[in-house]
Amino acid sequence: MRKILLLVKKDFYAEWRNEHAISSVLLYVFATVYITYTAFINIPAQTWNVLFWIVYLFVSVNALIRSFDQENSTKALYFYQLAGPTSIFAAKFIFNTVLLWILGLLTLILFSFIAGSPVRDYPLFLLSIFLAGIGFATIFTFISAIGAKTGNSHLLTAILGFPCVVPVLLELLKLSANSIGLLNDTDFGTDILILSAVNAILLSMSFILFPYIWRD
Repeated sequence: MRKILLLVKKDFYAEWRNEHAISSVLLYVFATVYITYTAFINIPAQTWNVLFWIVYLFVSVNALIRSFDQENSTKALYFYQLAGPTSIFAAKFIFNTVLLWILGLLTLILFSFIAGSPVRDYPLFLLSIFLAGIGFATIFTFISAIGAKTGNSHLLTAILGFPCVVPVLLELLKLSANSIGLLNDTDFGTDILILSAVNAILLSMSFILFPYIWRD
C-alpha cells in the first residue's frame, strides 16, 4: 500500500505541474456545457439527463486517454524495478477515479449553474457519478495502458471502449432518470447492484490482464 500511495502522490504532482492538461480539461467542460445550453436554451429533463452523461463520457475520455503516456520505455523499466505491475495499475486507477469524481462534480455544478438542474434525489445522482467514476476510470485506464504500448490510443478507445462503456452507460441512465423523476422505479437498488457488479468484473479483468501488457 505504501508503494501505491507513493505512486498516486507522484501522479498528483505530475498532473499539478502540467498546467496545460488541467486547463484544457476544465476549458473543455465549461465550453461543452455552455454550447449545450446555448443550443437548447430550455433543456427538458430527459434531454438534460442524456446530455450530462454524454459530456461526462467525453470529459473522461479526454482526461484519461493518455494516462500512461508519461511512462515511456525508460520510465516503464524504472517503475518496474520499484513496484510490481499491480501496484502501478492500482495507483493509476485510484488517481484517475478521484480525478473523474472531481470532474463529475464540476460538470454537475456547471450544468446546474448554466442550464439549471432537474435533479430531485441528489444522493442517488451523486451515487451515479461515484459509480460512473469507477467504471470509466477502469475502462479508460486499461485502454490507455494498451494504447501506450501500441501508439494508437485514440483508435483503441473507439474499438475497445465502446462495448465496455455501453452497459455502464445504460445503467447510469436508469439510475439518473430515477433521481430526476423520469422513472418511478422503486427497485433501483437492483440497478446499483448490476452497475457495481459490472464495475467489479471490469476492474478484476484489468488487474488480471495488466501485468501481461506491462511486461510486454
